Amino acid sequence: MLSSRNDLEVCGEAQDGKEAIEKTRELEPDLIILDITMPVLDGFSAVREIRKFMPDVPILVLSMHRGKRAIQEAKLLGTQGFVSKSHLAATLLRAVDAIVRKQTFFEGDEV
Repeated sequence: MLSSRNDLEVCGEAQDGKEAIEKTRELEPDLIILDITMPVLDGFSAVREIRKFMPDVPILVLSMHRGKRAIQEAKLLGTQGFVSKSHLAATLLRAVDAIVRKQTFFEGDEV
């Protein structure tokens, strides 16, 4: 979905939370998209670590979980958005666009 847009470039991908942290250090992306459920280190733990060395980088969280608890945890960690995987096709690009415009996007807030 992201590569379908000319104005977006995927600069890296990670297989787990630890690798996501390493890639963030190496690539210094403009936006990070993290899954909550990852091997080795979960997405929320990865956010905590990334915030230590890149406190202002926008982070969008993806999850198969759509409950208020996950959304609130994402907000508490200072992420800029939350998208449920069950609505990914309909919301991912809208979320990215909002975050690029310095807005937040928490799909599922109404849950």
